[in-house]
Amino acid sequence: MPPRPAALPAPDYGVPPAEALPRAREFADQLVRRRTVRDFSDRPIPPGVLAEALRAAASAPSGANRQPWRFVVLTDPALKRRLRAAAEAEERVFYERRAPEEWLAALAPLGTDASKPFLETAPAVIVVFEVHRGPGSPRPYYVKESVGIAVGFLLAALHRAGLATLTHTPSPMRFLNELLDRPAEERGNLIIPVGYPAPDATVPDIDRKPPTEVVLWR
Repeated sequence: MPPRPAALPAPDYGVPPAEALPRAREFADQLVRRRTVRDFSDRPIPPGVLAEALRAAASAPSGANRQPWRFVVLTDPALKRRLRAAAEAEERVFYERRAPEEWLAALAPLGTDASKPFLETAPAVIVVFEVHRGPGSPRPYYVKESVGIAVGFLLAALHRAGLATLTHTPSPMRFLNELLDRPAEERGNLIIPVGYPAPDATVPDIDRKPPTEVVLWR
């Protein structure tokens, strides 16, 4: 038999049963107020906040504990400007030639188009890469699922800190490797502008499905 892996005691979650529901409700109440923001202020993010949110993200579970993610944080104005130019070039092709009419109709209520000023105005932009097998990285498992969980942790942590976010997915995203000097085994997954909403920021007047439509109890 193979040797048993090293083990540690399970963490003590330390939440009395009587506090479980209030804590769950308070967390849910916070998250349901989160909205995607497209108009950002240039107000700076307090020091250390991004590092702590990324620490939370990097603690996410992953397939075989491979942790197949890389987070590249952009704060340099010139680099953010180049990111915007490259992303908008891909987006123009998407809106003008690639996207089927059905997809464009689904996007219409959100008011999106090829213009992405938030990539430049937000004080920070986090580019998320999937890390696949390469010279310095072993074969990962359940890459997209693992990265998706980590991004969920990240968005929740940033929202908890009072920061607005947006999830942007230009396609294709291979331009990110050249722009950010990343190796071929890293593949762009998501671009996340982070900051505070502009004073006149608005969000689309849309509804989310109620839990009764998306949750089944058996």
